[in-house]
Amino acid sequence: MSHPFGRGAGQPVAPERLDRPFADPLVGRLFPPLATGVHWGLERTRDALSFLGDPHRRFPVLHVGGTNGKGSVATTLAAVLNRSGVRTGCFTSPHLCSFRERVVVGGEALAEEVLTERAAEIADAVRRFGLTFFEAVTVLGLHAFARERVDLAVAEVGLGGRLDATNVVTPLVSAVTNVAMDHAEYLGDTLPLIAREKAGIVKRGVPFVTAEPDPAIFELFRSIAGERGAPFFGVRPGDLSGIDVARDHTAFTLRTRAWGELRVRTPLVGRHQAANAALAVEILEHLPDGLRPDAEAVLTGVAQVVHPGRDQIEVIDGTTWLLDVAHNTAGVLSLVDTLDRVALPEPVVALVGVLGDKDWRVMLPPLLSRTDRAVLTQPPSAPPERRWDVEDAAGAVEHVCPLRVEEDFVAALESARKEAAGGTVVVTGSCHTVGSALKVLGREPLAAR
Repeated sequence: MSHPFGRGAGQPVAPERLDRPFADPLVGRLFPPLATGVHWGLERTRDALSFLGDPHRRFPVLHVGGTNGKGSVATTLAAVLNRSGVRTGCFTSPHLCSFRERVVVGGEALAEEVLTERAAEIADAVRRFGLTFFEAVTVLGLHAFARERVDLAVAEVGLGGRLDATNVVTPLVSAVTNVAMDHAEYLGDTLPLIAREKAGIVKRGVPFVTAEPDPAIFELFRSIAGERGAPFFGVRPGDLSGIDVARDHTAFTLRTRAWGELRVRTPLVGRHQAANAALAVEILEHLPDGLRPDAEAVLTGVAQVVHPGRDQIEVIDGTTWLLDVAHNTAGVLSLVDTLDRVALPEPVVALVGVLGDKDWRVMLPPLLSRTDRAVLTQPPSAPPERRWDVEDAAGAVEHVCPLRVEEDFVAALESARKEAAGGTVVVTGSCHTVGSALKVLGREPLAAR
């Protein structure tokens, strides 16, 4: 089976050929200028979908939310279902390099011409109901899945859950990976408040599954599911055994009700990816007959998942690159755990670009304490209003490890490459940073398509 995100074997892109500021021009061709930011409410999305004939009601859906890992779970679900012969749509966000990464059908990203045609079909609805960018993207994805006649769709929540545009669906199963501090300005400044927002996707009669490791938040989810009449199921850390993290895979043993004991192997690297894969398997157990895969499809599908930028390890011209989209404290701690478990060539140099609304003061020290040197830079595709003060950040963490500031991204990447000198460059801090690095390195997910 072909993958939507091939391991692009292209050559590094010369700096003069880069499309500054690294934004995908396809977005401008698909949509007129739309409102950005967070505009709460489901009414606009529902009205637009109703105007289009409710395309989201033409196929069953699996709905996946959470602070971290929801994209890994969604793509794993799609990989297994496609392997089992279920034509599956997979809607994820944000993208790394190409907008096409967000809308995948049958394991293939939709072609630009197809997306352009589908965007034209929803243009009147987008204008009539004043959709924001993410609302328009959600409507486009759901409409495209209906037009492509998918058997089932997997939808990743964008932000929160309760008022996220994807929450217009009534799924077969809903899931929340975990809860950590992120987007506190929108979701609340405590874990229980954030958990309640994410649990907004829980619906009466729909099985709800979580891999939340914190016992108190896990029990809060159980309570919310009970209040709403949703059958509750959980994946606990003790349910996984024999976890093995290597440079090219993560393996673990999981006991299931449907398939007995499974030795699961995912190419996604990191202990946290074991929890993500186990959650995906648990979700699949709750599918009805006719959609539930067999054990062979589960094991083979999980082993074939491709989700770039998640502890992705590449060796290019003698330098090892580890690219991870960790953009909050919990994500950085998972990345640090991987660095502690996987032997990488030294020296280790961090190339870090964080958005200004993230808690970089907490994020940076654990990461930089594991590196020999660091280069702090500006994610070039980040919106101007979300750019961080790199000099301020450098002053706050310069005591942790030797570092330098290079705001120009291409120059920063080249500096990190030279300082690693055949060792390892860890690229992290945001999807913008990792996506831009993949472009410079010639490893764009859809470069060969």
